Amino acid sequence: MFSAKTHISVSALAIGVAGLVCLLSPVAARAAEPVKLSGAIGGVVTNTSGNPQMGAAVVLYNRQDRVFQKVLTDERGEFRFLALFPDLYTVRVNLATFVPAVKKDILVQPGMRSVLNVSLSSLFSSIQILYPTVESGTLMTDDWKWILRSASATRPVMRFKDEPVAKDLSQEASVFSDTRGVVQLSAGDPMMNGIGSQVDMGTAFALATSVFGSNLLAVSGNLGYGAQTGVPAAAIRTSYSRAGGGPEVSVTMRQLLLPDHFMTASGAGIPMLRSVSASVDDHTQLSDNLSVRYGFTLDTVSFGDRLNTFSPYARVAYTTDDGAELSLAYTSGNARPDLADDTADSELQRDLNNVGLFPRLSLLNGRARIQQGDELELTYARKVGSRRFEVSAYRESVSNAALSIIAPESMYANGGLLPDLFTGNGIFNAGDYRSSGYSGSVTQNVGDRLSATLMYGTMSGLTAAAGELTTTDPDELRSLIRAGRTQAATARISATSPWTGTHLVANYQWTGDNRMVLPGRLYSTDEMRPLPGLNVYVRQPIPGWSVLPWRMEATAALSNLLAQGYLPLNAGTQQVVLVQNPRSFRGGLSFIF
Repeated sequence: MFSAKTHISVSALAIGVAGLVCLLSPVAARAAEPVKLSGAIGGVVTNTSGNPQMGAAVVLYNRQDRVFQKVLTDERGEFRFLALFPDLYTVRVNLATFVPAVKKDILVQPGMRSVLNVSLSSLFSSIQILYPTVESGTLMTDDWKWILRSASATRPVMRFKDEPVAKDLSQEASVFSDTRGVVQLSAGDPMMNGIGSQVDMGTAFALATSVFGSNLLAVSGNLGYGAQTGVPAAAIRTSYSRAGGGPEVSVTMRQLLLPDHFMTASGAGIPMLRSVSASVDDHTQLSDNLSVRYGFTLDTVSFGDRLNTFSPYARVAYTTDDGAELSLAYTSGNARPDLADDTADSELQRDLNNVGLFPRLSLLNGRARIQQGDELELTYARKVGSRRFEVSAYRESVSNAALSIIAPESMYANGGLLPDLFTGNGIFNAGDYRSSGYSGSVTQNVGDRLSATLMYGTMSGLTAAAGELTTTDPDELRSLIRAGRTQAATARISATSPWTGTHLVANYQWTGDNRMVLPGRLYSTDEMRPLPGLNVYVRQPIPGWSVLPWRMEATAALSNLLAQGYLPLNAGTQQVVLVQNPRSFRGGLSFIF
């Protein structure tokens, strides 16, 4: 039995202990707070008047410029990307009737949130960035809140009620959301390069939408017509992927409808050309510093014979803590131009540029052959301030190389020359060759709208031995063609006007040997790969009315303006010219929804 004095002493002691616990609880809470290993990106989207913009599509890209996450702004114009690994990211904001806003190299730090103030305009948009902490100095973190909510001692008691609860239809995810599309009308010379060929007149479209908020579905196509040969062509592509990660699966079908009167020089008719391609592309972040991008394509081409090819690729990139990157890439089979398309700024534009490209075919001993190749490429890149330095070395082998040829109709009429289905010239099988080389480049960025690149290295190509063609045997011409190497210097500029929104990409390559057909690095996955000759790409937004549901852009692509890489050969009183990248001019008008 305690006395009254003892009871008072115990009560005083309890009050003192409770007070001490209350005084030390903030310190204990701060000491128990876990270390934040992830960061976040958030922000608000407004117009020039400061009004929040609801429904703007905000896309987050990782260091490899692949789509990482995608969200829509809420009724307050806000968006957020949570639980991001520390790295460099890119944010792109799109909204109808506004010029897209892009912010690159956004640094996400542990325990920090990068806040973006996005101002959209019809002429040019801007993004400002701040770096407040994720928790903004609050005592209890989100991790502690979730721990308390999930603990059995603090979990709220749930009871069933007899009266029904009204269903909030506004919270249901719509079937189709974030739908966007592009329709492009183009005309000009047939687009041809060492990878594929496309008709000179066509209408292309691309449509992408989100299904139930977590599935991305895209459909693109191209309906074209060869004005010089009267050959219509059609292509369609469908792709599917999961939002936030997972492989992208796509199927592409292409077909040419050849008129009955379209025949070879020997009088034989040309069979129907059909191709079906199934592709799987994926990327994996193995660790904070190591990532892998890989995939493959299965192609079936029907052109008299049925030709099947398997084309895998993989690119492993290791990023050091100081920002340097070492990558090793391997490609095989058919080329994938979409992996190194630096003129496109969106996935839809890449689909438009490549869906209508037909594979490079040629004839060897009267049988159809597909141009294929293998390349192994090692690249080291480092960014120092606003400059980026890159050094790369590669080894490439090409089989059944298809060269454009300008020759008299009477030559190679015995099955050695395949008529080009778009230009009216011919395609010659130059056989197999191997090449290797190196290059070094430096890129200077001036803000987010201007960059200039200087590149120097060795460029492999095809040349012909001195001599004169005396027969019409294709093996004689093939025996004269051999692989060579020359020095090459390239200058490239990419700029965007802040007033008119004009986007310009131009590059010029000088080579030390003028008697060389330059195919370029056909199977490279590097966006900075040099292109032969002088090439210019322009994209110009056209001002419109806000009441229209689309905005318009005019595009122009001028390839090999100086006609470099033309190799003439004497054939008695006539002349044969070998060309890998013919000079071409193309223009188009795009409607973007």
